[in-house]
Amino acid sequence: MLVAEFSTDVVEAPERFAVWEEATNRSHMRNRLRSNDRDDFRAELRVLNLGEVQVSAVAYPHLEIARTAKLIRQSDPEVYQINYFLAGKGAVSLDGGDTALSVGDLVVMDSSRPYQGDVHAVPGGWSHVTVQCPRGLLPLPEKTVRSLLGVPISGRHGMGGVFARWVTDLNTRAHEFTPADVPTLTSVTVDLLASVVARYQEAEDAMSPEARRSVLQARIHDFVRQRLADPDLTPETIAAAHGISTRHLYTLFREQGLTVAAWIRERRLECCRRDLADPRLLSCTIQAVAARWGFSDPAHFSRIFRRACGMTPTDYRRHVVQERTTTVQR
Repeated sequence: MLVAEFSTDVVEAPERFAVWEEATNRSHMRNRLRSNDRDDFRAELRVLNLGEVQVSAVAYPHLEIARTAKLIRQSDPEVYQINYFLAGKGAVSLDGGDTALSVGDLVVMDSSRPYQGDVHAVPGGWSHVTVQCPRGLLPLPEKTVRSLLGVPISGRHGMGGVFARWVTDLNTRAHEFTPADVPTLTSVTVDLLASVVARYQEAEDAMSPEARRSVLQARIHDFVRQRLADPDLTPETIAAAHGISTRHLYTLFREQGLTVAAWIRERRLECCRRDLADPRLLSCTIQAVAARWGFSDPAHFSRIFRRACGMTPTDYRRHVVQERTTTVQR
């Protein structure tokens, strides 16, 4: 099973913190945990298991985390742990230095190095997403990564932003993946992480050609996703934005068994299906939904939607509404 989920609500309030310690010690490297909310510790955990790489999302009110020298001697999985802060604020202490962390920050830690963390989250959502990756799997020298430990890296723009959006999307779509997807998801996650570190240290030359190629593909995908609403999005504009030829762009997609146009069309259709199924957008016409995602010709949109989904946009929206009503009545 790729996805495991856990909530402290499964036990009574006095037992919640102890159960959380037990669950996270099984799913992550061992840490000493404390909390101001220990008497009624409400927390959730979702783990996406990608084999050697693990992507998890956690939600909790407050935690003090310590990776001590004693815990390292007892058990060291020799992994990097990358945390992306989604809510709240925190601080990390490493080698005597304190660093403040806020929403949108990425921070890399090493299971072999003692550190302390203090995180105050915001109730009602995931606190942060964590990626755990074996040190040997990252295609960069350890000394390159070592100098970045405990240093805030922006996940708001650039390659940090690409990586942050990628791991957030992995968490959101965790239940959609199958075991056949694991090798691809692992490879892209590791290559993106390597690119973030390399870019930050201006050490991209240390990456393998395969890793740089995978990162370029992920960067292009992210660029397109952010511009799906633009009806003028073309292979030429995509290639120019990344400093490559259109021919090279076509080759990159062909290696993935795709065409540029088909990939863009599928992403736009995904967005349209999501909006048509959204009860908050029922007052929005189908033509408006289509135009919102780059389909300027209503007849053309209706044809390709029916070809992809087996029904017209109108029938699809009606079907989703009926299903939702039936579920509520049950």
